[in-house]
Formats: sequence, structure tokens, C-alpha cells
Amino acid sequence: MIETINLTKKYGSFTALNSLNLKIEKGTVFGFVGHNGAGKSTTFSILATLLAPTSGAAYVNGYDVIKEPKKVRNHIGYMPDFFGVYDQFKTIEYLDFYGASYGIPQSERQALIPQLLELVNLSHKQDDYVDLLSRGMKQRLCLARSLIHDPEVLILDEPASGLDPRARIEMREILKELKNMGKTIIISSHILPELAEMCDEIGVITNGELVASGSVASIQQQLQANKVINVKLATDIEKAILLFEDDPKVSTITKHERYENTFTFAFTGSELEQIALLKKALDQELPILSFSQEESNLEDVFLEITKGVDFS
Repeated sequence: MIETINLTKKYGSFTALNSLNLKIEKGTVFGFVGHNGAGKSTTFSILATLLAPTSGAAYVNGYDVIKEPKKVRNHIGYMPDFFGVYDQFKTIEYLDFYGASYGIPQSERQALIPQLLELVNLSHKQDDYVDLLSRGMKQRLCLARSLIHDPEVLILDEPASGLDPRARIEMREILKELKNMGKTIIISSHILPELAEMCDEIGVITNGELVASGSVASIQQQLQANKVINVKLATDIEKAILLFEDDPKVSTITKHERYENTFTFAFTGSELEQIALLKKALDQELPILSFSQEESNLEDVFLEITKGVDFS
């Protein structure tokens, strides 16, 4: 559905995007993670046919974004990170204007617009002027605008940027609904845990280069070579620490400051070796109440992948 091949964009000696290779299948929600200036918006602008690459190629639903821009635009809904609204329009007039721009007949627009307003929870604001809407409402209106022609692909650049917690939750629920409708969505965000909830796959980009790509679970698993294990005992914590210290795969044992008889340690072994370590402790009749591995979240993934990267 979306594919880039060695996609590159340069501004003189500065490389904004360097040989980006992506393949996003139909119906996938793909999260694009990266710091400001990493290359996310450049990628989105090229996919939206608003920016020509220096070299390489990009395709949306099989159409070349350079050679067939009009066909690409019929298949995408683009929501930029910064957008304007026409302050003399009411909400319903705003969507009607964009529907007319796409050549949708008036009779169809009259049936479609109320459905879109309901989808983005703005039915009660249909007669309000758009410049009087809150930022969250304007974001949702912009999303409705990008859906006016029922595109198969949505390109959403920081759709939750600047929103308060309630507005972010509302936006997230709308995106889940769009996912259930079978839309292919590529979305960038700095709110990493929310991306983990919504996305099937993620890509991490730094300084114009894709440094990791795949399912959230697979990337987390790749990064968990050094696992963190939490152990809680009824008693005998010192005896347990001595036993665990003898294992060559164990390091950095730390007692928990708040919880009695609880400690953590780093473990570099496999899952089978982790099981063997627990069995060894139980064979020594240590009163272990819990033995669990900490789950890394998407923020951990991003920090680990970009460790040592110069963002300046």
C-alpha cells in the first residue's frame, strides 16, 4: 500500500532523508518515531506529493508519487502537523468546501458530512465558526477534512501535538475506529506509549535514516538482551542475593528502597536460562513470592535504539 525505495532528500550539503526503505501493507497502522528534525515530516510531505525527493522512489497504492501525483492524492488523506482553518466558515461549511473541492456532488456531501462530524465527535459544533473551536476540536476537524473523499491511506503528522490529555484520548479513540474500518494509517507522534497501543508496526528514524522497523513486540524483544528481573521474597533476601550473584548471567543487583525483601537484577541469559535460575532458587527452598521480567515500553525502545545518536 505504501512503499519507499532508497528515498532521499537533500538540501545542498544537508541530508534530510537518506535512502529510506519502507513497506507498509494494506490495513496496517504504522507508527513513525523520531526526534524533531529526524525526517518524519519530510517523508510525509513526499508521500503527500507536496515535496519532490532528490532521488529514490515512493508509491502509494501502486501509484508513483512523482509521476502520478493526482492519482496519489485521490487515495490519501493528509493531516499536516501545522494547518490553518478558514475563520469565516462554520464547521459544516468548512467540510462542505473541501467536499466540493474533491468534486463530491452536493447531495452526497449533505449525507456524508454529518457522518464525518459524528465520527470525530463534532456533531454538536456543526454551526460553530471554526476559529472559535478549541485546538483539540480543530485537530479533529482537520482529520474529518482528510477523510472527506474516503481515502484508503491516511498520513497523519503529529495529530495529537499540543492536545490536553482528554483531547489526546478522544483522538486515540477516533484513530482506533479508523483502524477498525480498514484504513492504512502512517502516523508520527512523540507520545510513544500511545503509538504502542495503536500501531501494528513502528519505524524509528534518526537523522534521516531508518534505524529500526518491525512490530512493536519484535523490536522490544530484540532490545531485551539485557533483561531486568524483579524478585520478591517472604524472607532470606541476603541468601537469595548471594545465590543469584553466583550466576554469570546476573549483574547489577539492587535492593528496592521502598519494598522490603525485594530486589532487581540485570540478566543476559535466554528464557530457558531464566527458568533454570528460578528453579535453582526454589531448589534451595528460598521463599520466592514473585519472579518477573520488566516489560519495556516504546519509550525504552526509542531511547535504546537512539543511544549515542547526536540530535544536534
